[in-house]
Amino acid sequence: MITVVLLILNYGCGDALKPDLSDTPTSGNLNVSADESFAPLMNAEASTFMALYNNAKINLYYKTETEAINDLMNDSVKVIISGKEITPEQEAYFKEKKVLARSVKIAIDALALITGRNNPDSLITMKQLQEIFLGKITQWNQLNQENKSGDIAIVFDRSGSSNVRYLKEKFLSSAEFPANCFALQSNKEVMEYVKNKPNAIGIIGVGWISDSNDTTAMSFLNDIRVMSVKNEESTEYTEYYKPFQAYIALKQYPLTRDVFLINRQSRNGLGTGFASFVAGDQGQRLVRLKGLLPATMPVRIVKTGN
Repeated sequence: MITVVLLILNYGCGDALKPDLSDTPTSGNLNVSADESFAPLMNAEASTFMALYNNAKINLYYKTETEAINDLMNDSVKVIISGKEITPEQEAYFKEKKVLARSVKIAIDALALITGRNNPDSLITMKQLQEIFLGKITQWNQLNQENKSGDIAIVFDRSGSSNVRYLKEKFLSSAEFPANCFALQSNKEVMEYVKNKPNAIGIIGVGWISDSNDTTAMSFLNDIRVMSVKNEESTEYTEYYKPFQAYIALKQYPLTRDVFLINRQSRNGLGTGFASFVAGDQGQRLVRLKGLLPATMPVRIVKTGN
C-alpha cells in the first residue's frame, strides 16, 4: 500500500515540475509586451520572423513602458521591448527568484518633435525646449516675435511611456510637467492632433515617420513639420539637426535613446530565438530600414557637398 502511494506522489510531482518545452527557438507562441513608441519597428521584426518560421507566432501587445516592465516582473510575458535596461533593484528581484533576465541593445532611437504645417517655426534649441518644460516659455512669440500661434501646447503619447520618462529625466529631474503638457493615447494620436493644431508641439518616436515605404508615415509627413534641434552644449555640432539616421549615428541630433529587448526565458525557447533574430543581421537590417540606428551593424554614411 505504501509503495502505491509513493508511486502516485512521485508521478504527480514529476508532472508538476516538468518544464514547458512546447516551444523551440523557431516555433511555438510568444507574447511580447512593447512600448507603443517602437511599434513600427516591432511590427516589422515580428512579421518577418513569422514569415521565415511558419510555426512561430509572435503576439505583440503595445503598452506603456511601465506596463511592459510590470508584465516582465510578474512573468506575464517572457520578452519586452523597452527604452531602458533593467534597474539594479529589478535585477536583484530576478536573482532572488532565480531568474536570468538578459538585456540586449537592439537599436538607437530618437524622439522627433513635430508641428503642424501652419506653424511657421521648425527650429528649436535644447535650452528653449528645457525652458518650455520648466514653464518659463509658454508662448510661441517668446521663441519668435513674428509667430502668432499663441500658447504652446506640448503633446505626447500615454503617461508611463518611454517617451514621457525620457523627457522627464532629460529636462525635469524631480519637477512635474507644466500645465500645457498633456498625454494622449498613442504616437499616432499625437500626429493626428498636431496636424490640426498650429500651436502644438508633438513628441513621438522617430520610427513613426522614418520609413519611406510606409504609406501612413509618408501621408503624415505631408501634414506636419519635423523640427530641427540645436544642442548649445556641443562645441563640435553647432547647427540645427533633424532626427535623420545619419545625424543620430554622428551624435549630432541630441534627443536619442537606446532600445532594449529584455528576455527572461531561461531556456533555449522562442523568446531566445526571437531575441537572437532581432539582434542579428536580418533584424538589424529592419532597424535600419525603419529609420533607427542599428545597435550591432555599421551604417554607411555618404557625405555629399559641404
